[in-house]
Amino acid sequence: MGRGIDVWGNGQLRLTFTWYEDGAVGESVIPLDERRTKLMTVTVENCMAQDPVGPSLSDREVEVLREWLLSDSKSRVAQNLYISVGTVGTHLSRIREKYADVGRKAPTKCELLVRAIQDRIVTIDEL
Repeated sequence: MGRGIDVWGNGQLRLTFTWYEDGAVGESVIPLDERRTKLMTVTVENCMAQDPVGPSLSDREVEVLREWLLSDSKSRVAQNLYISVGTVGTHLSRIREKYADVGRKAPTKCELLVRAIQDRIVTIDEL
């Protein structure tokens, strides 16, 4: 069984991330009325109790990753950090490669978010 965490809800739906021992990450969006029977979540502290091996990200990669996870688009990140959208994409590609190299693939934004939460790059409260 994986370990999961609720990330957000809009009153009717809730997005949930689940990560597993093998590094796989799942996500689901379910109606809140089914939450009690179909969803078991644990606290952020419990999810963070097992420190995963993180990639060695540069300060700039961490800055780009945080900005992208907390922004609505790559163009906003580029504008905020005074770099091109292509450079943002290059940083994100390298970040994904580094996660894959340590056995923690993160090909989607949702999976990168989970990795960033696990690695304490961002917190739930910041989202």
